[in-house]
Amino acid sequence: MSTETLQVVPVDLRNATEREYAALSDFQNRLHAERTPEDPPPPLEERLSWWRQAPALLDQRSWVVWNDNGTAIIADAGATFWRTEENQHVLDFGIGVLPEHRRRGLARRLLAAVADHAEAQQRHLLLTGTSDRVPAGEAFLLRLGAERGLETHINQLALDELNHDLVRGWLERAPERASGFDLGFWDGPYPEDELAAIARLHGVMNTAPRGTLDLEDFNVTPDLLRDWERTMAASGEQRWSAYVRERATGAFAGFTEVFWNPNRPHLLWQGATGVFPHFRRRGLGRWLKAAMIARVLRERSSVRFIRTGNADSNAAMLKINYELGFKPFIANTIWKIDCARVRAYLAAAPESAALP
Repeated sequence: MSTETLQVVPVDLRNATEREYAALSDFQNRLHAERTPEDPPPPLEERLSWWRQAPALLDQRSWVVWNDNGTAIIADAGATFWRTEENQHVLDFGIGVLPEHRRRGLARRLLAAVADHAEAQQRHLLLTGTSDRVPAGEAFLLRLGAERGLETHINQLALDELNHDLVRGWLERAPERASGFDLGFWDGPYPEDELAAIARLHGVMNTAPRGTLDLEDFNVTPDLLRDWERTMAASGEQRWSAYVRERATGAFAGFTEVFWNPNRPHLLWQGATGVFPHFRRRGLGRWLKAAMIARVLRERSSVRFIRTGNADSNAAMLKINYELGFKPFIANTIWKIDCARVRAYLAAAPESAALP
């Protein structure tokens, strides 16, 4: 198949046709099988919920390349940014090409669409991620001249290898180490009367390592939290949150959250976990993690694995996770590149060369 006649066409993910949605889901399933063959792919209905009901504050654009007879998508690109006051210089993007169509210039052409959009939105810093499961992504970005911004891992805990005595010990020591604090749970949507305080609690994640990424603190708002909750509910995703609160002041000190979807009953994702710096060294992080795992063992008997993402430089959180038995599962890198550098690459790369 010649790629010279193939076109890069935009797709409105919130309002695509049934044909576009079905083809895009099939394409994503192919990439999913390459990246995480251990897991079943999300069903079309779940993908539709995310595409159609993504958070309103999330600006998302998508482009695809169809095969020569228009029966299947063979490559795509996406670009997103939050419509917020912070990080107005940043645009996140991703490009995917089916293995049999790589090194034929499709990624380059999709990258040009991303660069056009970034310039139109006056966003000069482009961020993207790669996985060690797909070496072609790193090779592409090295040719492009991108720089590593943050090295991370998805770490996984196999619950059949969990040290139950360790978890019990953390729970038993919590009342002494964290005297003056109370632990509680929120299931599903956050309570309305505490929503503003919970939004501020999410700000603890601004203390997580950012490597050399030029990012400003992200201000989580009550509207954004509700926006995310609507999207999760539409896709069937369920969230449990655990928090610790200082008894004397009522102030939230830290939290952790997990996400579960009945389409993947064996798998639980550990999301954000954080404790404000002035509340640390009281064992609050261990208490939160142990309490959540204990509850999962009691009430989510189908779960076999817990996965979480950590920066490789986040020594404090890695210490807790490694003690629990989490092990490296997938190595990821967040890359950064200035849009001007992308333009220089696009101008220099000959159209007829064997390109990414």
